[in-house]
Amino acid sequence: MFEVLVYVYENYWRGDACPEPEQLGRKLSAQGFDADEIREALHWLDGLSLATRGVQLERHADGSSATVLPGIAADAALPQSADAMRVYSSAEQEHIGAECLGFISFLESASVLPGGMREIVVERAMATPGEPLALDELKIIVLMVHWSTGVEPDALVLDELCDASSDRIAH
Repeated sequence: MFEVLVYVYENYWRGDACPEPEQLGRKLSAQGFDADEIREALHWLDGLSLATRGVQLERHADGSSATVLPGIAADAALPQSADAMRVYSSAEQEHIGAECLGFISFLESASVLPGGMREIVVERAMATPGEPLALDELKIIVLMVHWSTGVEPDALVLDELCDASSDRIAH
C-alpha cells in the first residue's frame, strides 16, 4: 500500500490534483500495482480525504500555527496550550510504536505538526495494516496529510521526511 501512496504523492502535486478514485485505480493498475494494494490504498486515501476535508492551517504572528477544522470558526477554537500533552491509548502505542510516537513528538516540538494535523496523522496511522508501524511508513503518512491539506512542509522538514536516515553519514 505504501508504494502506491508514494507513487500518488510523487505524481500528483496536491491532493486536489488527484483524479477520482476510479480513474486513479485504472492509472495505478496500468503502472503495474497489485489490485489488492490499489484497493487498500484507495480506501486509505478516501479516509484521508474525509479526515482533511476543509482543514486549514492558520499561521499566527508569533510563528505558531493552529489547525482550523471545518465547521468551527477560527476564533471559536481554543488553541492548544504550550504545556498540553497528548496521551496515547494502549492500542495507539502498540500499533504506532515508540519510535514513531517519538517522531510525532519531534515534529510537534518543531512546530511542523499542529495538534489537529497530529490527530489526522494518528488516525490515518491507526488505519494501516500491521504493527508496529515502521518509521518510513509514518513519514509517508505525514507527507500524505500535508499533501491532502495543501500545506507544504518546510524544506528541511521535507528533507527529513523524504530522506532515509540509514543512508546518512554522521559528520
